[in-house]
Amino acid sequence: MFLAAGPAVLCGVAAYSAQPRIKRRDLVTRHNPENRRIDPRSPLTVGNGEFAFTADVTGLQSLPGIYEKVIPLCTQSHWGWHSFPGTGGLGAGSLRLTPYDTYGRPVGYATSADGQQELYTWLRENPHRLHLGRIGLLLDGGQIRAEAIDSIWQTLDLWAGILHSSFELDGAPVAVETCCHPQHDMIGVTVRSTLLQKKRLALCLEFPYGSPLMPAADWTRADRHTSRLARRSRNLVEISRELDEDRYFALVGWEGNGSISQEAPHRFVAKPGDGEARMGVVCGFSRTSNSDNPPGPGAVFKASSDHWAGFWSRGGAVELAGSRDPRAKELERRVVLSQYLTAIQCAGSMPPQETGLVCNSWNGKFHLEMHWWHAAHFPLWGREGLLERSVLWYGSILKSARQRAADQGYRGARWPKMTGPEGMDSPSPIGPLLIWQQPHPIAFAELCYQAHSNKETLERYREIVFASADFLASYAVRDPGRPRYVLGPPLIPAQENHPPRDTWNPAFELEYWAEGLRIAQLWRSRLGMPPDPGWEEVRTHLSDLPTRDGLYLAHENCPQTFTERNRDHPSMLGALGVLPGSKVDRETMRRTLKKVLSVWRWEDTWGWDFPMVAMTATRLGEPALAVDALMMDTPKNTWLPNGHNWQRANLPVYLPGNGGLLAAAALMCAGWREGPEVKTPGFPAGSWTVRWEGLKTLVD
Repeated sequence: MFLAAGPAVLCGVAAYSAQPRIKRRDLVTRHNPENRRIDPRSPLTVGNGEFAFTADVTGLQSLPGIYEKVIPLCTQSHWGWHSFPGTGGLGAGSLRLTPYDTYGRPVGYATSADGQQELYTWLRENPHRLHLGRIGLLLDGGQIRAEAIDSIWQTLDLWAGILHSSFELDGAPVAVETCCHPQHDMIGVTVRSTLLQKKRLALCLEFPYGSPLMPAADWTRADRHTSRLARRSRNLVEISRELDEDRYFALVGWEGNGSISQEAPHRFVAKPGDGEARMGVVCGFSRTSNSDNPPGPGAVFKASSDHWAGFWSRGGAVELAGSRDPRAKELERRVVLSQYLTAIQCAGSMPPQETGLVCNSWNGKFHLEMHWWHAAHFPLWGREGLLERSVLWYGSILKSARQRAADQGYRGARWPKMTGPEGMDSPSPIGPLLIWQQPHPIAFAELCYQAHSNKETLERYREIVFASADFLASYAVRDPGRPRYVLGPPLIPAQENHPPRDTWNPAFELEYWAEGLRIAQLWRSRLGMPPDPGWEEVRTHLSDLPTRDGLYLAHENCPQTFTERNRDHPSMLGALGVLPGSKVDRETMRRTLKKVLSVWRWEDTWGWDFPMVAMTATRLGEPALAVDALMMDTPKNTWLPNGHNWQRANLPVYLPGNGGLLAAAALMCAGWREGPEVKTPGFPAGSWTVRWEGLKTLVD
């Protein structure tokens, strides 16, 4: 949600001494995740940023029941959504808004379900992201039992993006390879086993009805959707899918003399030809029918290998081998796996949901305040194109964002919080009152500009930058009793456990507002335009960050910040580290950091809080505290063998933690232009050996 040093400016790639280049393949592959048993907490995923396929130990989705209540095995995309039929013709415009007094005028927010529960729930649940189809193995025509599997060995080759799975099934060896095409929403699969020759093993493709729940699938409503063969040739079938008003297609191609048949309304089974002990299959998904023939399995595997070798060879790398600190190996593992996971989960044409394309969280919708944590690290690691894909999405919803602001009496564009592709703000007691996502598009545009400092970039993003700045300036209110501008009430800050009618001037948001308006004025200058006087009036007269007893508070009306409110995000720390801290007194922030570390209830925080603390400590010249924050032993900082940041049972995947780690690592290694003359300001000297290359240094 902020920048790895704030919506700051990037300079060129920083060279790191005259040491030999990092042997990147060795660095990456020593952290290839492995499974040697059925572990529902660590399925492995292949994907391309737009589409992902999550597999169990068979390399496919053959054991769904075992995984479903832990981390479901889903096939998801950015375009694959479903909506239930509407509620009697009612829509978002029919929802009654709750009025909140805003300095003498009422502003309505969709925060209450009282007397309208059905519509409220429907708007939260629709659209929901869809599990496009389950692809798994069948043994003797039925689902595989876990007891029939033995001698498991599975590894994800990160350098090639290929999942290798071998096991014994009913006593016979089976080997499966799985990968995702880097440009198409398609997986390639090869299966080798004597069970194929014996006609005991087959590949099954099944389709569910939609669901907003974590598995993104309802397998009980076969009568609510249709699956039919729309096209068939010798080695190819196309399946047409219809769910209420939604439609998409699945394309299956195979090698050899095998065949595929529809064995149930939503089940299609592929079998090998006589005597064949190998099956090579591709399965792709799309919104529209495609008359082109898909590439063969071999071409998909080659495309995957070429893509991932290029990905790892370019951009940033961090190596911690040789460090005396025993935590170094684990931190290096997290950094490597986070690069892979954010590339396949967070680099698509829309902002990702918090669980990416693994499974549904909050009905599969994405939370725009989390977009920074998911994706702002990409430019810092020299992979700015992976951020640019989703920044343009803001332009697609600009009209509705402007309408939202106008309906509330503001200028510019007010961006939603929890939303789907259409950009509608989902009702919630919290979400519509959240504000810290509003400067994000300005921050993202600036990152894109620093990567490509040209007129084309300025023109591409100017409208979202200026519309965002117009809202920032109009949202702030001139304090009738003092010569300053205030934020709220009503509002809910990044630390969400505050009552909106009694909350104003949160520390982090004040700093972000000032920084967003500063960057917007800079864009006007680059475009040959004079400064906007209204923006400057607000920026220069924003309230000071609130303090009490020499510490920064969560917000101005929160003297209990470190007692009753010492849980959830310690967001006041983000004003320095994540942001450049133009309004911050360093010693006050240092005291605040140490107070937070001593009294905060870390079991009640979230995965991105740890990198946020690390960035603040780095800026303050406290590298030991920075590393301690990243490696804190507490439940919300749990990292699974597959590299995911576990939070709780219904949020077992939390990609803001992965993206936050990479943002923190960039700052801790490459620093910022006006920072100390230290090669790695976020790591203590002596116990850490840090080599890095391809990262970008921040400029405030």
